[in-house]
Amino acid sequence: MLYYLFRFLEQWNIPGSGMWSYISFRSLLALILSLIISIWFGEYFIKWMRKHGGTETQRDRSIDPYGVEKRGVPTMGGVIIIVATIIPCLLFGRLRNIYMLLMMMTTLWLGLIGFADDYIKMKVTKDGLKPIYKLIGQAVLGLVIGLTLWQSPDAVIRENVSEQRQGQEIVMHKSAPVKSTTTTIPFVKNNNLNYTDTFFSWAGENRSALGWIFFVVLTTFVVMAVSNGSNLNDGMDGMCAGNSAIICVALGILAYVSSHIGYAAYFNIMYIPKSEELVIFLCAFIGALIGFLWYNAYPAQIFMGDTGSLAIGGIIAVTAIIIHKELLIPLLCFIFFMESISVMLQVNVAKFGNRKGKKLRFFKRAPIHDAFRIKPGQIADDVHILFNWPRGCWLESKITTRFWIVTILLAALAIITLKIR
Repeated sequence: MLYYLFRFLEQWNIPGSGMWSYISFRSLLALILSLIISIWFGEYFIKWMRKHGGTETQRDRSIDPYGVEKRGVPTMGGVIIIVATIIPCLLFGRLRNIYMLLMMMTTLWLGLIGFADDYIKMKVTKDGLKPIYKLIGQAVLGLVIGLTLWQSPDAVIRENVSEQRQGQEIVMHKSAPVKSTTTTIPFVKNNNLNYTDTFFSWAGENRSALGWIFFVVLTTFVVMAVSNGSNLNDGMDGMCAGNSAIICVALGILAYVSSHIGYAAYFNIMYIPKSEELVIFLCAFIGALIGFLWYNAYPAQIFMGDTGSLAIGGIIAVTAIIIHKELLIPLLCFIFFMESISVMLQVNVAKFGNRKGKKLRFFKRAPIHDAFRIKPGQIADDVHILFNWPRGCWLESKITTRFWIVTILLAALAIITLKIR
C-alpha cells in the first residue's frame, strides 16, 4: 500500500519518495518491521494464549526427556510468524505482482490448515487433524501454484544464452520473455534443463502440454514434501525457525540475482522478470522468524505448532519453484529431507521386524533429531537398533545449534552453485 502511495507522490517530486522504487530499501524496511511486529505482537499473543488455555498437551517423556520443563507452553506460535510476514508485505510490496500474491496465498492457506490442526489438538483430540486432510490441503495448494505458473501471462522467464566473441564467452538473455518449464541443474556448466524438451520430445504437438502437466505434478510433490519435512523438523525449541531463516537467506540471495538482469547475466542463469518482489517477501519472513526466536529459543515460551511449520515448508518450496531452483531443495532442505527419510525408515523397519517377530528400529527415535536426545536406559532391552548413534545424549540446545550449523554449510554450498559448475 505504501509502495503505491509513494510512487504516486514521486510524480509530484516529493523528496524521498523515489527510494520506494529500490528493492534494497523496501526489503530492509520489511525485515525491520516484521522483526518488530513479531517481538511486540508475540508478547501479547503468548499472554492471550495462556489466559485462554491455548497450551500444548503435555509431551510424552519417553520421547522428550525435557518435557517436564515445557508443561503449559502455548502453541499456535505460527500466528505470530504469519502476522509479522503479511503486514510488511501489504505495506511495502507490490500487491499486483503475481509472485507476491502466490507467496501470501501460500502462507495463509497452509497457515489455516495448520491452525485447524492445532485447534483440534487443543480442544478436541490430541491427534489433531487427520493426516489425509493435511495432505489434501497441501496437494490443492501445489496444484494451484503449478497451474497459475502455467497459465499466468506474468509468470515468464528470459532464457540465458552464451556466445563466443573474440575468444570470450558472453552471456546474454533473449529479448522475448517466454513461458518455460526450464529449471536449473546445480553443479553443471550448461545448467538449464527443460522438462518438456528432455522428457517429452517424442510427444509431437502434445509435448508442451505434457511438459507443463509434469511441472504441475512436480510442483505439487515438492510443496507436499517440503511442508511435511519442515513439520517434522519442528520438534525442538528454535529448531525449525532457525533452520528456515537460514534457508530463506539463501533463497533470498538466489531470488535477487535471478530478478536482476545484470547479475543473472554475470552468473549465467535465467532472468525472471518481476521476481524481485520475492526478496521483499523473504525479508519479511526472515524478520518474522528471527523475531519468533526471541520467544521460541530454548527454553521455549511458545511453540509454533503446525500453524507455522506447515506454512514455512510451503513458503520455501514455492519460492524455489518460482525462481526455477527446485532441484536445489534436496541440498538446501537436507535437514527437512533427513527428518522425513528417518520417519519412513523407522516405520518400515519396525513393520519388517514385527513380521519377523522382532523389535527392530533403524534409529533410536524418529524423526532423526529425537535420536540425539535419548538418554541411556530409555530404550527397552529387547529392542534392536540398527543405527545406534550417538551413544550418549545431547542437550536440546546443542542439537538445535548443530543442526543450524549444518544448514548454514548447506545454504552456503547452495549459493556457491552459482559459480561451481
